Amino acid sequence: MSELDRPLDEIRACQLCAAQLPHGVRPVLQASASARLLIVSQAPGRKVHASGVPFDDASGDRLRDWLGVDKATFYDARRIAIVPMGFCFPGSARGADLPPRRECAPTWHPRLLPLLKKVELTLAIGRYAQVGLLGSLAAASLTDTVQAWRAHLAQGVLPLPHPSPRNQLWTKRNPWFAAELLPVLRDRVARALAHPATRR
Repeated sequence: MSELDRPLDEIRACQLCAAQLPHGVRPVLQASASARLLIVSQAPGRKVHASGVPFDDASGDRLRDWLGVDKATFYDARRIAIVPMGFCFPGSARGADLPPRRECAPTWHPRLLPLLKKVELTLAIGRYAQVGLLGSLAAASLTDTVQAWRAHLAQGVLPLPHPSPRNQLWTKRNPWFAAELLPVLRDRVARALAHPATRR
């Protein structure tokens, strides 16, 4: 048994926000002490809530394309940890998902993230993850934060927009993202994952 087993078991059994989750409790994450890449995102959507598999949707397809990895690699917890700001689907309103529950990350991230000691690169996907990870270093907008990716990468964190198909307009309006950031992202991901996977 690894030191991660207890917090992971407790997260998967968490009922902290049960009364506020209209679709019920279903924490979705993956992690291993050997992971070299950490993906911190917002919260599961409706489809991921149904399957229990992180990024099991169109956003996941797009994210894997950005990273240059296949599904087998992406879902290998020995290599990639996926730890959102909110582990459960928060519900939706007016056609959009609600923000991650505020109780989740402050309760669980301090117990979980320090145990991911081999992580070489952390991806902060979306505004909530960027504010949560970067704090005061996050700019006033997602675009400004992502544009400052070089400074954040020097600290081991790479901010990204959410890969939702709804954000295609953002990528069209910001061609530097595909031209400048994505090649660096794929190179850094490949370097982080070059280490052979080890047992959990």
